[in-house]
Amino acid sequence: MKSRLILTAVLSAVVILFQSFMSIQTGQTEKQKYTVLFSEGDFEIRHYPSATVATMRSSARNYRELSGSGFRRIAAYIFGDNASQEKIAMTSPVHMSIGDGGSSMSFVMPSGYDLSNLPSPNDPAVKLEKTPDEYVAAVRFGGYANDETIRVNVERLENLLRQKGIRSMGNHRYLGYNPPYQVVGRRNEVIASVEWKGGSERPPASR
Repeated sequence: MKSRLILTAVLSAVVILFQSFMSIQTGQTEKQKYTVLFSEGDFEIRHYPSATVATMRSSARNYRELSGSGFRRIAAYIFGDNASQEKIAMTSPVHMSIGDGGSSMSFVMPSGYDLSNLPSPNDPAVKLEKTPDEYVAAVRFGGYANDETIRVNVERLENLLRQKGIRSMGNHRYLGYNPPYQVVGRRNEVIASVEWKGGSERPPASR
């Protein structure tokens, strides 16, 4: 009995240390830059400058379908499945857009890259693109994302936008910030492009 308790305590300590390490590693991963223009609880209006992304489009109709095949194919590109066999650092978040007319997944490229110095993907389904500057509304939630939690937070975002008289445009997008094996401190967001007329004021620092 005593040895079982000791083993349980040791395993618990290993899990806690591993999760603490993963939280530190996630914190050190380069994140896509944006500026917060308005904040109220978990709701924000942000300005995202143009970014370079690797994107794969598919006919997936839900998060489960898109997150599997889409992630593997873009991950292969940054792990060296490209014309120069170059490894490219992972950033966060991963972007997913899911709609009846088609879906897409995008990895934001590290800030030192643009279309002129990125190696070409070997997979023709992976495309390198430049996103436009945009204003978005975002809501944040924790835990593991799935189709139901994304749906609930899409509704939450739309309700907040209606209350504030802000119009959204296009598909809602899901942003995932953590690897699947990180249990503690998970961050998820649902965002939508918006028409923002709140002025051009900026907070002291971008995130």
